[in-house]
Amino acid sequence: MINLSQPEIQFTLQAVRQASLLVSQIQAELVSPAGTPPALTKNDRSPVTVADFASQALVGELLSRAFPADPLVAEEDSSTLQTPEEASTLKQVVHFLQRALPQADAEAVCRWIDHARPPAGDSAPKRFWTLDPIDGTKGFLRGDQYAVALALVEDGQVQIGALGCPELSDGYRPDLSGPGSLVIAQRGRGTWAASLADGSSAAQFHSLQVSGCQDPAAARLLRSFESGHTNADQIGDFSRLLGVQVDPVRMDSQAKYGVLAAGHGDLLLRLLSPSKPNYREKIWDQAAGSIILQEAGGQITDLSGKALDFSTGRELANNRGILASNGLLHQEALKALRSIGAA
Repeated sequence: MINLSQPEIQFTLQAVRQASLLVSQIQAELVSPAGTPPALTKNDRSPVTVADFASQALVGELLSRAFPADPLVAEEDSSTLQTPEEASTLKQVVHFLQRALPQADAEAVCRWIDHARPPAGDSAPKRFWTLDPIDGTKGFLRGDQYAVALALVEDGQVQIGALGCPELSDGYRPDLSGPGSLVIAQRGRGTWAASLADGSSAAQFHSLQVSGCQDPAAARLLRSFESGHTNADQIGDFSRLLGVQVDPVRMDSQAKYGVLAAGHGDLLLRLLSPSKPNYREKIWDQAAGSIILQEAGGQITDLSGKALDFSTGRELANNRGILASNGLLHQEALKALRSIGAA
């Protein structure tokens, strides 16, 4: 069982739970039935909503109280919010944050978003936290799956990882009106899940274990709805080569790692898109999910079988793509990736 008395675990549970509940409230108020809420657009063209900034600001403020010297390596920075064009967005962020943090104002919000942010281009600090304030933003905008993903990295290795998944129940089951799930893993102590409303005692957690599937034909492949950072044609070739007979499970965000960890999926791929052959995964897109899968008995590597290296800054610069599995299918999957030229 995770050590509930450890300060890092207490912070992780508090931060992920509160951020998940906050973004769920924002979704309920800002996402229209047509799925077209007000949103910014980043340089890489992925949507950024008020909820992204509010989530990161909340976690940054809690971190500044719990571990003020620890850097936060996260997806957002406050520079966009500080432009005159985005004054109304900043005002909305402050408005929502004041419900959880009455002392929030524009200056404080920007400071919390950028808490102890390492300079761009620097190598990773010895110890840091990495956050995706909303992983699966398009799922969030559709009213589907998304996650708040937080992890502690020390000496290049993930030690704690947690996912807040408001639209999952029991850590794996899509449930858009349910209590949501908080999935957490601690190195050497397994992977555990509780509802977002619970988790203050060990009795409220249940352990997760990967599937025992050894037959590639029966493997359940987890796939995103979006295909911007993968190669859909190669995924088809991969499935045919393995002889997969089961329809894929489509789901946005690192919530997929909860499903894998709970044994309700068997394989997950992030292949390189032909339009982005040099793309490298951002650390916040994989850190929490990777330890959640590993501590449940699964395996995660890059496409050539190399362990993920979280010591290289904001990107997994030494890795190409992602292969995640229940462990039993990993070598067969690596062999298939080499055969189709994806490794």
